[in-house]
Amino acid sequence: MAFKDNWIVKNLIGAVIFFVLLLVGAAVGLNLITRHGKTVTAPDFTNLSLTRADSLAKAGGVGIKVVDSVFVKRLPGGVVYRQNPKAGAKVKKGRSIFLTINSVVPRKVVMPNLYGYSVTEARAELKNRGLGIGKLNYVRDIATNTVLGQFCDGRELAAGDLVVNGSDIDLKVGVGSEDNTTVVPRVIGMKYVSAVDAIHDRFLNTGKVTFDPNIKTYADSVDAVVYKQDAIGATKSLGSPVNIYLTLDHSKLPAQ
Repeated sequence: MAFKDNWIVKNLIGAVIFFVLLLVGAAVGLNLITRHGKTVTAPDFTNLSLTRADSLAKAGGVGIKVVDSVFVKRLPGGVVYRQNPKAGAKVKKGRSIFLTINSVVPRKVVMPNLYGYSVTEARAELKNRGLGIGKLNYVRDIATNTVLGQFCDGRELAAGDLVVNGSDIDLKVGVGSEDNTTVVPRVIGMKYVSAVDAIHDRFLNTGKVTFDPNIKTYADSVDAVVYKQDAIGATKSLGSPVNIYLTLDHSKLPAQ
């Protein structure tokens, strides 16, 4: 019997061809479904209204989904505060970019009674309420680093007052004739919020805060790092200001 007339061989060849075609078809189908290799750059939706963000998304070949909201009083209500993936990331065409928007209606929280707290205790309590420390204003008193007053936008607050979530609370703090100095910490390389916390940890205030020109949004400022500051390791009076300079360009950071 000739080799080509052998039915077993014919069936084996047919089966091989069938499976090859099946694999090729599956690969083509998967490629179409996943748009393999077809990527686009995620647009920057920061500070855009949802209407403008939707138009930009359609033009950029992606979708958008609102998944969360915050309230940042430095931003207009209803604009995009954060996105995931970040602007500039390579994403598959047609995928959704998840957005966090700034709430239109500010949420308010109850102001605690910080009188008699230490600065450290006061900061922890404010953080638990969604508030932050603003400026530490030191006045002569026998109780060093004890809170004597609490203020927001120049108005003295009583326990139980309603305050917009995210507000910074200025504290009037006592300082005695002794034990009234501290050492300026090194905050170079820290992000903005961490640097401010480190300065407050030493009972100092942030002075002039200078951002690079390319830092244009609040989200940018949160990601910026300190590349220059005043008086590292110097001894200063409690409540003294520390000037810091921030950038998104990590090449500006000094060598360790």
